[in-house]
Amino acid sequence: MHTSERLRRLGSGVFARNDQRKAAYVDRLRAGPVGGRPLAPLLDLSLGSTDLQPPPGAIAAIAEALRQPVSSSYCLHAATGPFREAVAAWAHRRFDVAVDAEREVLLLVGSQEGTAHLPLAVLNPGDSALLLDPYYPSHLGGLHLASAEPRFLRLRPEQGWCPDFDQLPASAWDQLKLMVLGFPHNPTATVGQQAWVDEAAERAVRHGLVFAHDNPYVDLVLEGEAPALLRSPLWRQCGIEFFSFSKGWCLGGYRMAFAIGAEALITALRQVKAVVDFNQSLALQAGAIAALEQAPDWPAQLLVTYRQRREAMAKALERHGWPVQWPQMALYLWLELPPAARAAGLDSERFCGQLLEATGVALTPGNGFGAQGEGWQRLALVHPAAELEAGAERIGAWLSSL
Repeated sequence: MHTSERLRRLGSGVFARNDQRKAAYVDRLRAGPVGGRPLAPLLDLSLGSTDLQPPPGAIAAIAEALRQPVSSSYCLHAATGPFREAVAAWAHRRFDVAVDAEREVLLLVGSQEGTAHLPLAVLNPGDSALLLDPYYPSHLGGLHLASAEPRFLRLRPEQGWCPDFDQLPASAWDQLKLMVLGFPHNPTATVGQQAWVDEAAERAVRHGLVFAHDNPYVDLVLEGEAPALLRSPLWRQCGIEFFSFSKGWCLGGYRMAFAIGAEALITALRQVKAVVDFNQSLALQAGAIAALEQAPDWPAQLLVTYRQRREAMAKALERHGWPVQWPQMALYLWLELPPAARAAGLDSERFCGQLLEATGVALTPGNGFGAQGEGWQRLALVHPAAELEAGAERIGAWLSSL
């Protein structure tokens, strides 16, 4: 049966490939041991889906709102007004910036949905757009959906994953229509600097392109302060910024996020969304409003746990000969392939597959985040420290056998 060239360009995606590997491993677990020792339980460290819980007030607000018949109705844009007002108030508290809730805020089904749909709103087929490399997969996926042409700004570990905007000549900048950045950065767990985002905004204004800044980790910084496009005085001239409840308020499965940006960009993205979907239930919006208003410090409370997990896992891996660059950002370790794996000639995808088969520990291969991610693995700190350390023991035993 005929499928589109666009679908071929999208490919399978790293998370889909990992999901297949994990499902096959679970099937083997259920089948029981066959002629060998039992398999270890699956320890899934491949997704940034935290085991930590949302604010109780948010869950209570959702439960209460579910009793209202209107929560089961379609929700169009006008009904999201209270949510957008809460977001505008949060932005004023968080960044000391005045935001127009009617014209500059949009409810999203997760920030991934927003970044994937934005290219449909601002690009024509064949237009060029700039991504970081490594990048988050939906950033490239959105360009493929829009039949756009990606260009890449390579981030290098020896430069602290700092974007060097001079990699591209002025003539190349003039051809771009969109630039997508995200600091704090997934997958490298680099917090980044406000100066990087400010320079990107200046480039966007100078060369007349849209600047999209993906910022779901803004409140999950272990050292320093997260940059934000909203802190740049140029954001209304060029940009849109994406925020999420998935990480800081532990509401990933509820798919709640929002964009704040220039009125023209919010309007354009809203027009695309009107074709693709309606909005989430008013009950979910009630929970998000409660999170912003009743638990604004919830993300900060999570940092104690993430610091403990970072220390426990990093030290455990180092004891087993896997050097770790301690991240500035919560949730992830970005790990260069260990010496034993490199000596065995493994690339990131084969390392990930063999590690899962041998130990039951699932990581995400770095090649799924772009060419510059090859030779790296992303590990999510989404289990208690004791379970992470036990996983490190499994990893260490396998590495010693390579």
